[in-house]
Amino acid sequence: MIGLAAMLTAILFAAAVYLMLSRNTQRIAIGFIVLSNAVNLMFLTSSGVPENAVPPLIVDGIEEMPVADPLPQAFILTAIVIGLGVAAFLLAMASRANEEMGTDDLQERDWT
Repeated sequence: MIGLAAMLTAILFAAAVYLMLSRNTQRIAIGFIVLSNAVNLMFLTSSGVPENAVPPLIVDGIEEMPVADPLPQAFILTAIVIGLGVAAFLLAMASRANEEMGTDDLQERDWT
């Protein structure tokens, strides 16, 4: 399962880099969103979950079972919220630049 998640992370990283190298501002913003998701998946994959892990709840009789660590999941949830805010800002900025300059291609813009 970890190998599958690692391959998916690599594919998402490659797609994000491809999109971010584009000259189109909307593709750059979408590439950032995909990169954010790839980093979250990489962090979850690298944190590792023990076999037969149970949620970290206080219940009698489960002291000998491995417990899942909630900290990586809390970090990822925070990263998702921050990434969503930054993505909304990037898309709004790209939309505004498209309205003012008439194009979303970085090579066609007049930067003066």
